[in-house]
Amino acid sequence: MPEFNRDKCFMQGRLLDPLLLEDLTRSSLSESIKKLQVRFASEQYLYLKKVFSRDEIDAVRSEVFTRLHAVGEIESAGPEGIFTGESRRGEVPEGLGEFWRSVSQGPALRKISHGTQITKLISQLFAEPYVAHDYLFLRPAVPGRSTHLHYDHPFFARGSEKIVTAWTAYGDIPVDEGPLLVVDQSYEFTDLVEATKNVDYESNETPLVQIMQDPSELARTRGVKLKTADFEAGDVILFSMTLLHGSLDNRSERGRVRLSSDVRWQPSIDPVDPRYVGDNPPGTTGAGYGELNGAKPLTIGWHQR
Repeated sequence: MPEFNRDKCFMQGRLLDPLLLEDLTRSSLSESIKKLQVRFASEQYLYLKKVFSRDEIDAVRSEVFTRLHAVGEIESAGPEGIFTGESRRGEVPEGLGEFWRSVSQGPALRKISHGTQITKLISQLFAEPYVAHDYLFLRPAVPGRSTHLHYDHPFFARGSEKIVTAWTAYGDIPVDEGPLLVVDQSYEFTDLVEATKNVDYESNETPLVQIMQDPSELARTRGVKLKTADFEAGDVILFSMTLLHGSLDNRSERGRVRLSSDVRWQPSIDPVDPRYVGDNPPGTTGAGYGELNGAKPLTIGWHQR
């Protein structure tokens, strides 16, 4: 497959140094489980191509974007997902949190994010039964949005030290529309990893977890690469809680909304953080689905944590 266009990779408005960019290592479901396990142990991620079919992905896109079309944020019901630049979401009678909880529990979405296919795959990869947190981080990212580099450990390590994140692309996401980026070998940045392990994020009083340093400067200083790819519909990347990651800026010239989700998985025998389980989980800060960036009208910028 052709490599992505290195001149279209921006984070927080900064063009990333093309010399520091590399493709994510691609993995396939046709490879042996043992080979995938060895790769995950070495790189702390697996970029799995086309885990889900385009029809399944389009069903999710239509399900989510039809709801957002109803509140004036998306031009038309269906899978296209073009931002209108406007929103009536603040007028929903049930409130923003309840609205987003209902979107996040859509059957087409949950069939992919929590279904039997992904459950079986993750349990096979990690050689024991794994279960998902019920709490789903669904992110519709309009042009201008991105996520700073961060580790997941401060948010999710109360119950298990073996948690992995599954990040799913609901649609094609080329580098100029804001896919995931990882900092290669960042699980070996002992100073940063240990600092994050000392943070248990739960409120606005918690120290900022996101790393505000220029990503190119960080990679150059540490002697590593920044890895991303032109994601395709149905791609999934699994990664550990100690892999530094973020997302590129969505710079879609068509106003196309990047749609993705991340779900945390852990061994079924380990205790589960009660913040992330149940029909209406309290979430990281106790505000439920209302605390998520996805719950905000698409016209409102994302918060940082």
